[in-house]
Amino acid sequence: MPQVKLISRFFEIENSHQLSVYEQNGGYSAARRVATEHWAPEKIIDTVKASSLRGLGGAGFPTGVKWGFVPRDHEGPRYLVVNADESEPGTFKDRHVMLNAPHLLLEGAIIAALSIDAKDVYIYIRGEYWEAFRVLERAIEEAGQAGYLGQNVFGSGHTVKVHLHRGAGAYICGEETALLSSLEGFKGWPKLKPPFPALKGLFSMPTIINNVETLSYVPIVIEKGPEYFASLGIERNGGARLFGVSGHVNRPGVYELTLGSPMRELIYEHAGGIRQGRQLKAVIPGGSSCPVLTAGEADKVNLDFDSLAGIGSMLGSGGLIVMDETTDMVNVLCRICKFYSFESCGQCTPCREGTGWMTRIMERIVSGRGRSRDLDDLLEIAGMIFGNTICPLGDAAALPVTSFINKFRDEFEARVSNGSVAAASSPLNAEEL
Repeated sequence: MPQVKLISRFFEIENSHQLSVYEQNGGYSAARRVATEHWAPEKIIDTVKASSLRGLGGAGFPTGVKWGFVPRDHEGPRYLVVNADESEPGTFKDRHVMLNAPHLLLEGAIIAALSIDAKDVYIYIRGEYWEAFRVLERAIEEAGQAGYLGQNVFGSGHTVKVHLHRGAGAYICGEETALLSSLEGFKGWPKLKPPFPALKGLFSMPTIINNVETLSYVPIVIEKGPEYFASLGIERNGGARLFGVSGHVNRPGVYELTLGSPMRELIYEHAGGIRQGRQLKAVIPGGSSCPVLTAGEADKVNLDFDSLAGIGSMLGSGGLIVMDETTDMVNVLCRICKFYSFESCGQCTPCREGTGWMTRIMERIVSGRGRSRDLDDLLEIAGMIFGNTICPLGDAAALPVTSFINKFRDEFEARVSNGSVAAASSPLNAEEL
């Protein structure tokens, strides 16, 4: 099945980040139509609902339903926040959108803002994305000069202002409530829900938070119609999405496929198959927080939210990490554990203590000092973390541990067994416990 070219068509157009080029390719027609025809917020929301567009940052919640949570009778300001803090290991598709199609994102943000009567849009961009920041900054300036942002957008009487804010490199700020805390000038700590941001978000006002890719599909939904978009995917999984493929493939990169496409097709047809003719061993399907798949599972599953949930994993952010037969799964899990331990904000005890504990055990196993009970200890610790933290970072740290050990236990046991003789004659110190 060929790739679709909805967002990704702009990746192939020279200077597509410039306003003039974007407009030559139909840019801002959807936002102009919505603004000048004075679409009611309910009409915008119903259109997006009918498209079956889901949130493409990880959770996969229906976008139109989310917009509908903002109370219509609220008299104060409302806000739209764009989550551009793309920090999930293995994920890089939003960066491509911001570099190549910043105006597509802005157009989607305008439409989303009109759907909730928001006059201010905040784009929270990952601090390391310096080039993308500069491209977006220029795009906002161009759109403002053209009358597409600011007061009286498209001459419609509506006001939509866009504010660009750089993060400071904290993975935790990709979580929506931590992002809002950071945006308000506080420590990037997640907050308990409820209340949900749609009721009490930025500056304690109703707020909708969407990621870059989700909003970039909104103009396409308006332009081509919700029925067209929904028909591209499968039931409850409308349209297409961008997949970032990295690891042991011949052609790593960003590919746009309809939801429901076979994972095997993405890996072997579009990404060129496994490097050097080797065999597939494992795939992390949606960024490092998603449970790993064996080669057999990856060969049969489809790329949609429900199919991956059905086999105990997640589509997540759409970042596939492909691993061939030479991959040491013990080393991979150790690296993942280190990442989540380092990025834990420390607010919740299970996450703060558990991620560090799992990392110390994994480092001990990797160094050849593993103990026979270590694997069961890891599973027990992961179980104590899962579901017991304010935000999903704890779950993101626990799920890889559980899936790696359960699916590749023989490899972990062999590593522990090979190091057991040396470890038996060398007692553990307190830091290794």
